[in-house]
Amino acid sequence: MRRTIGGVFLIATLATLGVGGTLAARRASDHFDHRQHRKVFPTCQGCHPGAQDSTKSFWPTAEDCASCHDGTVEKRVDWQPPSGRTPSNLRFSHTGHAEEAREQLPADSVRCSSCHIARGALWMAVERPIVRQCLSCHGIRTEHLAAPDSACGTCHMTLADAATLPRERVGRFPEPPSHREPRFIERHGKLATLKSDEPDGAGVARSCATCHAREFCITCHVNAPEVPAIQALASDERSLAIHVELEAPTGHSAPDFLMHHGRAARRESETCATCHTQQTCLTCHVAQPGVAVALHAAGPGRASGPSLRRKRPASHGDDFTEAHARPASTAPRSCQACHARADCLECHRPDPASGPGYHPVGFLSRHPASAYARETSCAECHNSRSFCADCHEQAGLTSRGPLDAGFHDARSAFLLGHGPAARQNLESCVTCHAERDCLTCHATSIRGGRNFNPHGPGFDAERLRRRNPQMCTVCHGVAIPEP
Repeated sequence: MRRTIGGVFLIATLATLGVGGTLAARRASDHFDHRQHRKVFPTCQGCHPGAQDSTKSFWPTAEDCASCHDGTVEKRVDWQPPSGRTPSNLRFSHTGHAEEAREQLPADSVRCSSCHIARGALWMAVERPIVRQCLSCHGIRTEHLAAPDSACGTCHMTLADAATLPRERVGRFPEPPSHREPRFIERHGKLATLKSDEPDGAGVARSCATCHAREFCITCHVNAPEVPAIQALASDERSLAIHVELEAPTGHSAPDFLMHHGRAARRESETCATCHTQQTCLTCHVAQPGVAVALHAAGPGRASGPSLRRKRPASHGDDFTEAHARPASTAPRSCQACHARADCLECHRPDPASGPGYHPVGFLSRHPASAYARETSCAECHNSRSFCADCHEQAGLTSRGPLDAGFHDARSAFLLGHGPAARQNLESCVTCHAERDCLTCHATSIRGGRNFNPHGPGFDAERLRRRNPQMCTVCHGVAIPEP
């Protein structure tokens, strides 16, 4: 019983706080002195009959005041009772509170003075509701803003439901003491999420919904669509009146953070995805889009993430351009974290005859192995059919027929093992060879070939025929053999 009344009574207490709004009777233009009228009104209901009777107005009328302030007995006053409901986020009614108190508590145990006059004060020394008295009466031994989460829902509507509350009032909501704790940012997610065994489980704590809406969380949370507690909040732009900024965690300020953040990102990608978008990583990792696949792409309903600026590492001093060749050749993966091949080609490709060399000294003698192993993509800089062929013709490394020596002089018996090489890297073969070169041997005698079987071990003719029968017709014509 006491808990039920407590919820209603607590509402009366909170009605005058910054969270709930000010009473209309205490508007800036109202300077009524209750204490001066202490001998005129023995009860509060003389002016505020609606506090206990819902059929009557809460405020006195202008005629009620004029009974004394008629210009003869007392000077005239200009008073007009307020109209409409006062903007607030409280679930409160004076009459509702009074009716429930009469039903469940001893007579006259809850009076207007219980909330509006300090203990020990004189009659009619009226104040706005005294919060500590109300909380104490209802068994809450903490500060108002430190009250249990369950008390918030009893007294307050959610921000989205308090539609009449002005944006500027939302911006003046007081900060609970829990928000000033050192580790609050790290713990607020768990505090906001209700457990499954609580009312409205898997939703959001009522203490959060009282002051916040989804837009407030989206200020920082890139992963907002994936967080049930954030999605449980209603949408309300007024929540942005409460200022908040995305701040880097303390660990990000460590001197070696940039050097080791990749390892942490791979181990705790969900943690990084809270604040960072894919675009955040790609600010620096322009050549490694794969590092950002675990993060969310920027888009509607998500925070934009931190704004980063790409900076030169400390190892790249002023003279690094002259010294970059050695670390680039010994640790290329380190360079690839930030640089794409196009960055290198800006300097190394403009004029091969006069520009600085891209390849190390002596590369020409071993370039066949590098090209065959595809250490780099030669085609990014060289036209294979012109650049490579011209050089080989000038060096006399060309063949006079399909089966003569030429590019493959390093291996005298290359022809006998060329099949696996072709299957491994056919793109390299077609740089110089056309289909007719293959058909010289790999065709039936009817078509002028030497009947060498072009199919390697484990060849599945039926599978290839189902996928692309046109490949079969090159050699077999329309007479494709049945398996």
